[in-house]
Amino acid sequence: MRRTVEDLNRFYASPEGATVRRLIGAKLAEAWPDMRGLDVLGIGYCTPYLDQCVEPRRVLSAMPGGQGAEIWPADARVRSVLVEEEALPFPSALFDRILLMHALEESPSPHSLLAESARLLSANGRLIIGVAARGGFWAHAERTPFGYGQPYSRMQLEAALRDAELEPLAWSYALYAPPWSAVRRWAAPLERVLPALWPISGGLILMEAARRPFVARARTAQKSLLKDIQGALAPVPAPGALPTPTSRTPEQA
Repeated sequence: MRRTVEDLNRFYASPEGATVRRLIGAKLAEAWPDMRGLDVLGIGYCTPYLDQCVEPRRVLSAMPGGQGAEIWPADARVRSVLVEEEALPFPSALFDRILLMHALEESPSPHSLLAESARLLSANGRLIIGVAARGGFWAHAERTPFGYGQPYSRMQLEAALRDAELEPLAWSYALYAPPWSAVRRWAAPLERVLPALWPISGGLILMEAARRPFVARARTAQKSLLKDIQGALAPVPAPGALPTPTSRTPEQA
């Protein structure tokens, strides 16, 4: 069962949620520094991060039915929509950037969600997915939205993306500081120091992916098909026919 939109909104309105938003937002801005003129989609609960998009042509927030939707943005024309995550109501290859946050871990059908995300991604588009890291502090913090659902290891997340015809391109960890109020003031310095000291201690995995090149898959399929055709057309001796003579040297004769 998904966390409700009220729970998610309440978390990001808290001091701890504001810290999480700042730390993850910095990672996203580093990966996607300029989104001017691009079509952007957030799936799950992404509004805290979509607010920082710089001059996109279009930005929408798709919120799963099990979670519920909120009015976003509050002071402008609404760009959020309640969706069925296994059948997102958008044309294929529409978006240049897709962000999934609080989406995969609690999805009743993770493969369908990723397959739909791949369908919506343009040929040169990029997708970033954020999931709680298996074994990290945040995956066990039930006071936060990251402590619910199915956490992933990096290899598990890569496999899930490839199963949905997406190719992982880059990854990083975020939320190195544990989810304790006492260390909140040190969260930003720890985010800079701990990756060098303990690189696998992050609480969140951020992974960027793109659609697998269709041409490469088509060429592979064509090569395999030609091989099968050539095998089918190869001459087969009739029953009782003499074997094909082979050349022999004079010494052999």
